[in-house]
Amino acid sequence: MKVYAFPHGGIHFTDPTAPPRKESVVAFLPVLSVIPLIQHAGAKALPLVLAGASVREGMLIGRAQGRGSAHIHAAVPGQVVRMVSWEMAKGVTNEGFIIRLGGSFEQLGKPEERFSWEGLAPREIQQRIIHCGIVEMEGSGRPLEDLFASLNKPREPETPEPLTLVVRCVFDDPWLVADYVLCRERAAAVVEGSIILGRACMASRIIYAVSAREKDLGTMLLAEAQSYAIPASLVLVSSRYPQRNARELELALRSYEKHEIQEKGEKGENLERLALGSLVIQGPATLAAVRDALVLQRPILDRYVAVGGSAVKKPQVMKVRIGTRIGDIFAECGGFTGEPQKIILGSPLSGRRVFEKNLDEPVIKTSYALGALLAKQTGGRVIRNCIGCGECRAVCPVGLDPEALFKGIVFCKEKTKETHKEIIEKAVECHGCGCCDLVCPSRLSLSTAFVNAVLEDQ
Repeated sequence: MKVYAFPHGGIHFTDPTAPPRKESVVAFLPVLSVIPLIQHAGAKALPLVLAGASVREGMLIGRAQGRGSAHIHAAVPGQVVRMVSWEMAKGVTNEGFIIRLGGSFEQLGKPEERFSWEGLAPREIQQRIIHCGIVEMEGSGRPLEDLFASLNKPREPETPEPLTLVVRCVFDDPWLVADYVLCRERAAAVVEGSIILGRACMASRIIYAVSAREKDLGTMLLAEAQSYAIPASLVLVSSRYPQRNARELELALRSYEKHEIQEKGEKGENLERLALGSLVIQGPATLAAVRDALVLQRPILDRYVAVGGSAVKKPQVMKVRIGTRIGDIFAECGGFTGEPQKIILGSPLSGRRVFEKNLDEPVIKTSYALGALLAKQTGGRVIRNCIGCGECRAVCPVGLDPEALFKGIVFCKEKTKETHKEIIEKAVECHGCGCCDLVCPSRLSLSTAFVNAVLEDQ
């Protein structure tokens, strides 16, 4: 079976400090939860309860406010102790509820009562997903409500453009192991979630885009999908990082589309059926959450998190309740082997550094990985000069010259307006994959410099 890939750059990334690909471990329920009002791309949700209020498991406690915002629900039953706030990246202040665990659970430990979704119209499915506050559980956390808003715009009925839902099971980064374990343990839920979202988006087909080295997983997902009406197919893609990025994945799928049309054309078959049209790309965690929203009528209460790094005694994949503080999670992994130099939510390549190593910061809907790194893994505080080796140029999937761009940002102090504009336009093209950072022998934070330059220009 042919393997499709993006054409330029990238790396084969391994990290022995990432957790192993074993079954997940269920984390202890937190005595104190911190439920943030920002777990999505947009403005914070409007708080609906006050200190002293009793809340139920899955209760709506924050209402979405405008584009980019999503509903927030209590992950555990208990009492709201107080409101707190803390500083996040980019100068954003988050607020949240501290909830003391107490009372009975309405779903945890109870037999699952399945609700039927098969007879619902696409708009009805969309409304249930929105009500449960489902967001894309990677990246910025774009609410699916925003996706639906873009798809619900009037289209020409005579020539409707086909739409393909892409299930992104691409594990080009060892820190995506939580999604891998979720796919293994909840394959049926991921597939049913893809069918539900496909119905909501009125998709004409579903593609399971799977890393070539995980072909058996792709075969399992495709077999599970055969019992549903929407046509489904398996596409094997490269395991080279950053293949999972939307841009690189679309390049691979357009190559697949062209290749399949050529093959079908040689047999004289109808080419129109093979057009992928617009692509809606979603990860397995999001699709499992969509399934739970429709089948169990439950919001996002927990998620799979990969916990590791050189400072963690026992790296593992954990199923963690939303709102669990990261200090409690590290404690369940045996604590630290030494003083962490850096704590990161997400992959060390592209994740967000936890401000001031705040161990009270909680797991949220988009927290797929959590790492604590010793100085030897981060390169310490040593900053060396660029040696002009050109390794960064060779691995950039966008085709930038990170060396020249970095020097223009850091060392070119006397910039004309035209030079500054040119530098920013180039920096905007960087999508922060971190390939250049990883191969740089001088340990320069190239991609961080590009992101900061863009932010300072805004």
